Amino acid sequence: MGNIVFDKDELVHLGYSLEREMLRTSRSGAFACTTLCFCNTRKYHGLLIAPQPQIDNEYHVLLSSFDETIIQYDVPFHLALHRYPNEIYSPKGHKYLINYEISKTAKHTFSVADIKLSKEVLLIHNQDRLVIKYKVEESDKPFKIQFNPLLAFRQRHKLSKANSLVNMDYDKVNNGAAFQLYPEYKPLFIQFSKDDVQYNHSPDWYYDFEYIKEAERGYECNEDLFMPGCFETTLKKGDILFVTASTQEMDAKEIKNLYSSELRVREEISSYEAELRRAAKMFFVEKDDKVEVIAGYPWFGRWGRDTFISLPGLCIGLNDMKLFKKAIDTLIGDMNQGLFPNIGSGEQIAYNSVDAPMWFFWAMQQYSDYTGKKKQIWKEYKEVMQSILCSYRDGENHNIRMLDNCLIWAGEDGKALTWMDAVVDGVPVTQRKGMCVEINALWYNAIMFSLELAKDAKDKDFIRDWEGIAERIPTEFKATFWDKNYGWLADYVDLYYKDFTVRPNMVIATSLKYSCLSPKICQLILDRVEKELFTPFGLRTLSPTHKDYHDVYCGNQEQRDRAYHQGTAWTWLLGHFVEGYLKIYGDCALEIAERIYEGFRLHIKDYGVGGIAEIFDGNPPHSSKGSISQAWSVAEVIRIKYMIGKYKQEKEGEKV
Repeated sequence: MGNIVFDKDELVHLGYSLEREMLRTSRSGAFACTTLCFCNTRKYHGLLIAPQPQIDNEYHVLLSSFDETIIQYDVPFHLALHRYPNEIYSPKGHKYLINYEISKTAKHTFSVADIKLSKEVLLIHNQDRLVIKYKVEESDKPFKIQFNPLLAFRQRHKLSKANSLVNMDYDKVNNGAAFQLYPEYKPLFIQFSKDDVQYNHSPDWYYDFEYIKEAERGYECNEDLFMPGCFETTLKKGDILFVTASTQEMDAKEIKNLYSSELRVREEISSYEAELRRAAKMFFVEKDDKVEVIAGYPWFGRWGRDTFISLPGLCIGLNDMKLFKKAIDTLIGDMNQGLFPNIGSGEQIAYNSVDAPMWFFWAMQQYSDYTGKKKQIWKEYKEVMQSILCSYRDGENHNIRMLDNCLIWAGEDGKALTWMDAVVDGVPVTQRKGMCVEINALWYNAIMFSLELAKDAKDKDFIRDWEGIAERIPTEFKATFWDKNYGWLADYVDLYYKDFTVRPNMVIATSLKYSCLSPKICQLILDRVEKELFTPFGLRTLSPTHKDYHDVYCGNQEQRDRAYHQGTAWTWLLGHFVEGYLKIYGDCALEIAERIYEGFRLHIKDYGVGGIAEIFDGNPPHSSKGSISQAWSVAEVIRIKYMIGKYKQEKEGEKV
């Protein structure tokens, strides 16, 4: 039995199962995402969502749903569930669900009359291919089963509408059929392992599916889907039927073998730690020799900042530093004037992140500490590291430059360049123009880490160029950001204005290996953060005492963007809170660190099943919000576990 299990009493309640979503991914970039009862509540839901590079650099929903109907004693039992306007759910297949569990696969079990049917869903790890395994666990007599595919063939951020341009024809293929609704798309091949599955072509549009999560988020929420026809076969007790949906045809006789070989490379999910490892694997996409990290499912793509913050925790959890290097090297290939891409690729790429390059150094620092490969890092990455530092020092980008005090100033009207990047009506919600506290903390850490490598490699030229700057920064940092009357750091400083709003960015100045601050100042900062910003699932982005504090993240995009960094709690910040806390409080910090880590054990059943949400409401009960599984959330929870173990190991070493 898997670590995550849901029983009939839970699944039968729509309010429960509709709020919990399942996710399956492939290293090719394809993914499947829907609710526990297979009722799509988002436009981002579907059973096969795959990249279509011949169209754009986005993901497209091909197979929205695959509806099953059992016919026993001439009575149809519909296992599907869909929502239409006015809260009408039809059919009501959730009432037949009696179990759902995650082990090597995601397995549902249905009970209909005298029939017990299990359904296992997986994506092949290196293909855009969904495979579903049906097994008749119990049945007194043979029965018919029908399958109705509902097709979308549209970009994941959009919705499909009935139209006259759709191609209603199909092609007969080995044990199935192929559909290509529009000429720019790759065909979708649906094939079965049994050769007696009949296909009846009866193309038609099905109208007005309603996605309630999109309605809640203030977006258009109704979609029309195309059903080309119906597949039908007869099953009996003990029968196993495989079906595959893919953009590539395969030999139907090999579906069973493909499924079996896929299971052999999968880890049995029997613990919380194993579930986090499974979640970590889901964010990696491999294309040729390139590796990208998806920031979060189901709507994010690759983000430079998120990649660097996520990579250490993800790869430590997987114990796979080759994956780390491939992802780093992929982003280096897209560098431009000392900046990494913040979002996008190709023509859609954007270089609007002042902190991504600084997080690159932090990520490499974690890699160095984990592997001990200092000389190799300097040999391979000196040129990149030096180019970034020089770009910031020399002001190669007009909105980023080092001032006379050796601190970094960044800003551009109408743009938010730090991770607090929400913009409403062309105006950043938290622009933070000037010298930002975490940017300068990371800047000092980046220079010091580079000097550490340079000294190890006896690189005198680099040491000569940068040692003087490094020596000046701590004094200037403290003079710029610290105020003993407040007892914490300014969030940003611009000319004579200092913003002492209590935000979590200052916690990063306490967590870094090379800090500008004394232990006493770090303690005061951590105490303030714990008092005003700490929640069990993340740090609030604004103190509840502030007039602009938003306690709940909800509403349309404008309302959500105004709350995004104005009180909403972010899990990834907990990693830096724990790291700083362990440095200052030592053994006394272990209890809170372990409590944070264990607190997510129950959360992984509550939202995106098996993953960790992007954000949480600032106020209790701290409901899960945003993407259902976020890379840096998963990564930092894993890293918290690693830091706890490392701290204990070092303490044991001291005793010996």
